[in-house]
Amino acid sequence: MPFLELETNLPASRLQAGLEKRLCGTAAAILGKPEDDGLLRLHAERLCLPQRVNATVRPGLIMAVNGSSEPCAQLLVSSIGVVGTAEENRNHSARFFEFLTKELNLGQDRIIVRFYPVEPWQIGKKGTVM
Repeated sequence: MPFLELETNLPASRLQAGLEKRLCGTAAAILGKPEDDGLLRLHAERLCLPQRVNATVRPGLIMAVNGSSEPCAQLLVSSIGVVGTAEENRNHSARFFEFLTKELNLGQDRIIVRFYPVEPWQIGKKGTVM
């Protein structure tokens, strides 16, 4: 169950409608987590559905990246078991940057991606923990 938080100083009017859903679908494909809106092909036999991904998009924030308040964004990715190693995150990072640069029309130097591994007991769901 990945959690994504996309923060940006871009105004909401500059973000295309449905960004949160496209972010969920992209993250499901990148992280190999199921989603529900349809099937996405990850590898030859591995399928991914987009519903177990949770996303929050926060536009219009006061923020700076690399000391500059020019248009920028930060993506926080928290998940159980798929963001715990440098090797995994190098691959994830490249793919998230590809999505974000196109979606937000920002250069790679204006985007930061932060990965946080979490344990099942750190996520509450349906009155208990995962």
